[in-house]
Amino acid sequence: MVYLIQNESKLSISQSAVAGGLASAVTRAIAQPLDVLKIRFQLQLEPIQEGSKYSSITQAVKSIVKDEGVLTLWSGHVPAQFLSISYGIAQFSTFEKLTQIYRNIDSEFYRNYKHSINFSNGAIAASIATLISFPFDTVRTRLIAEQKTNKVYKGFINAFTNIVKTEGSAALFKGLAPTLAQIAPHAGIQFTVYKLFTESILSGLEFFQRRKNIGSVIESTLIANLLAGGIAGLISKTAIYPFDVVKKRLQIQGFQQHREFFGRQMYCNGTLHCLKLTITNEGFLALYKGYGPSILKAIFVSALHFAVYDEIKYFILRIQS
Repeated sequence: MVYLIQNESKLSISQSAVAGGLASAVTRAIAQPLDVLKIRFQLQLEPIQEGSKYSSITQAVKSIVKDEGVLTLWSGHVPAQFLSISYGIAQFSTFEKLTQIYRNIDSEFYRNYKHSINFSNGAIAASIATLISFPFDTVRTRLIAEQKTNKVYKGFINAFTNIVKTEGSAALFKGLAPTLAQIAPHAGIQFTVYKLFTESILSGLEFFQRRKNIGSVIESTLIANLLAGGIAGLISKTAIYPFDVVKKRLQIQGFQQHREFFGRQMYCNGTLHCLKLTITNEGFLALYKGYGPSILKAIFVSALHFAVYDEIKYFILRIQS
């Protein structure tokens, strides 16, 4: 669980990495359909309205299942798992290591500026994790973007090798710039809000406390962690969502000819060009296409991710005690 600030986690960095990887794997397996919906909406150039390929969450689910089969809702799940596990391991282990460094160097400074430190640590950890896991994100996007009745790729390995062979290894990092632009503030806000609620707000309410005999530490309950994680996901995702739309559109550049079934396609050559074309041709609100399933996913995933991570941490601590 998340400790009150005066208590230090006794988990090693490797244990934090294991907890982060497991939490990410569980969360990804459950939430993948929401990710598929989000990406399909983000890549649609036509307005999200009646008569378009996808006009609502319910209609999109029915359309995908009818036209391409129910398993399409788990398209790209293998690279998505590689993405989530590698990202979770790198993010949480880096965050915990940075936190330990701050506490060891100057614990008083850490206590006085804990929210700012949580923001910076979260931003740095997420940026490092993104650089490590980004190729998996590109492959996942391509597998979700393709039409399942007319497949381009045979699977994860084929997609990975095909992209490198036909477009070059740099294609695996298309959309990296807007991703880094969004991920640092996104993770910073996410960690800050989560820690704020679990360590300062909810921790002061008896209903959200549970006492366990591990160093006489007051732990926040599972409900508290889920609630704090959900709020953190809502706020952070809303703040950076336009960058996510741009990233997804950049990741399918060079792949448009395989998506004609889905409607008009966009051809752009960079972040600013993509932003300009999107706003000019579709309007400013197009930067929030797919926001519905995305925010549902953000709330659900963030809540589950943080809560499962802290439950695994608590389980390890209980074994060690």
